[in-house]
Amino acid sequence: MRRADRLFQLVQLIRSRRLSTAAYLAARLEVSERTVYRDIADLMLQGVPIEGQAGVGYRFGAGFDLPPMMFGVEEAKALVAAVRLAQPWLDASLALAAEGALGKMLSALPSVSRAAAESLALYTAPAEFNGLTSAEGANLHMIRDAVATQHWMTMVYTDAEKLDTQRLVRPLGCFYWGRVWTLVAWCETRKDFRSFRIDRIRRLEVSERRFRTETGKTLADFLRTVTG
Repeated sequence: MRRADRLFQLVQLIRSRRLSTAAYLAARLEVSERTVYRDIADLMLQGVPIEGQAGVGYRFGAGFDLPPMMFGVEEAKALVAAVRLAQPWLDASLALAAEGALGKMLSALPSVSRAAAESLALYTAPAEFNGLTSAEGANLHMIRDAVATQHWMTMVYTDAEKLDTQRLVRPLGCFYWGRVWTLVAWCETRKDFRSFRIDRIRRLEVSERRFRTETGKTLADFLRTVTG
């Protein structure tokens, strides 16, 4: 890779995240951390307002922005593929938003690039054959909203033993496992983290009450239990 191309990619990587470590940047660019430090120093000397330091991370200064990025043909194809594959497994609201966002992106491309992306011969079966049922989609939408607003939820859940139990949970996040969505939550009924398959939720209600963030009961705490 030419150095000019590497510097351009370095700028794009930093702009795409709130904070980027040298290790992350080096891995993405396939260079050493020493090279990253040198490139960032050169960019700063050229007046690019990068803030940060070695061992902490880098970001752009407040108020700094760049002109909108233009996608390459392969990048545009990747986005088309991602939306087509994801839509059957999203709730109706999110699937519609994904289609709208893709349309806006494609409309900004040159006609040749847009035609190449739209003609990508990669598809997935419609939702009625390969995707969420309407009830599962409605539950996923409700859960997403409850996660974002930190509202308590109550639900009737059928476990692996075919037994129905009523649960009071703090919804923390949704995970897709390939044909199955799960809700990760802090279960007040069991006083521990639990994963619930969305297709096994028989009845779901979102409470008007909100829960407060408590140490030991957050998504970050759950992820630490599974990653060590």
